[in-house]
Amino acid sequence: MSMLKNLPFEWLVGLRYTRAGKRSGRNGFISFISFISLAGIALGVAALIIVLSVMNGFQKEVTDRMLSVLAHVEVFDKEAGMPDWQAAAKEAFKNPEVKGAAPFVETQAMLQHGGDTLRPAVVRGVLPEQEPNVSDVASHVRYGSFDALRSGEFKIVLGIDLARALQVNVGDKVTMMLAQGTVTPAGVVPRMRSFTVAGIFRAGHAEFDAGLAFIHIEDAQRMLRLQAPAGLRLRLADMHRAPEVAEQLKKSMPGNLEVRDWSKLNATWFAAVQTEKRMMFIVLALIVAVAAFNLVSTLVMTVTDKQADIAILRTLGASPASIMKIFVIQGALAGVLGAAAGVGGGVLVALNIDVIVPFIEQLLGVQFLSKDIYYITSVPSDMRWPDVTRIGIVAVILAFLATIYPSWWAARVKPAEALRYE
Repeated sequence: MSMLKNLPFEWLVGLRYTRAGKRSGRNGFISFISFISLAGIALGVAALIIVLSVMNGFQKEVTDRMLSVLAHVEVFDKEAGMPDWQAAAKEAFKNPEVKGAAPFVETQAMLQHGGDTLRPAVVRGVLPEQEPNVSDVASHVRYGSFDALRSGEFKIVLGIDLARALQVNVGDKVTMMLAQGTVTPAGVVPRMRSFTVAGIFRAGHAEFDAGLAFIHIEDAQRMLRLQAPAGLRLRLADMHRAPEVAEQLKKSMPGNLEVRDWSKLNATWFAAVQTEKRMMFIVLALIVAVAAFNLVSTLVMTVTDKQADIAILRTLGASPASIMKIFVIQGALAGVLGAAAGVGGGVLVALNIDVIVPFIEQLLGVQFLSKDIYYITSVPSDMRWPDVTRIGIVAVILAFLATIYPSWWAARVKPAEALRYE
């Protein structure tokens, strides 16, 4: 209480008006409207935090599944290849961020099984013993074995959806056709080779499960008539530093190399996700704005109700600026309280969404993510404190802006006119 006594009178009056006393039914109604405004801000802030956390969770889940197959950085020489890829790997390892390296060859091909079944695929030639250094594809093999890829045996590992489309199982034969053809007297004939399915993997990402295949790197070189691997695939300690590390490797590694990181390989997808997040932030921020501007009506009603009090304060020497400050404090405090309640509720839900969503599903007897459609069967959440901070600041700013007009109107109240009918 002693701390409150030391506050300027504008703060004391503003805090008292925030509580909106119960002397009359009108004050009680104003108190109710003020509570609704505060609750609206809280709900808007909480909704924004929860939705962005879920969107971040889905993005993280998809990114993790992509990077279980993709490398963090690819280094390659399109013209000469990398005949001494071990030496190139040693150069890459001089960067402390690089933790794994493996050679690769990659090409586009058509896979065929039977007479009519024909599917496009990205075919990646790898060394099975080195591939675990840069990806987790070996651990995603559901049928067969990734280690069955051996030089000269012409075996292939397919994504599960690709295998279903081709209607093949482990042990079946598929024909690989490359765009690079062989010139014959009859014309250009596509290069073709029969491969035996040695394994089927499921990465949990539709693009890779439906359009990616692995073969031994030496078999890929024979098919493409290459003398060396195309380049290196690298895994980093921190995938978020991939663009920075890619630039460092381009400068430090000898030769005319092309370096690209995982974000550039999927630039369209990440740009779409970022655009979606920005639009969702704007849409949900409008909900917070509507709730914040409800404070305008609350403060206008308070100013109308308190005109006699304003007049008395003016006659006692309060300046228009002090009157304006009283109502700014009242509205801003409601905004801060609403934002704080929303942040608390939003963070609580976002951190416990793995418990809350299953409870709702059980209560309503529904499943939000069907196992038959989605590989993700639980709603993921990745709450990020920068997002929470930004949302809270936006809510407080909007609440402050909502106080300007009613406070300015209160400062213009003339004591004589306000007290005429009192």
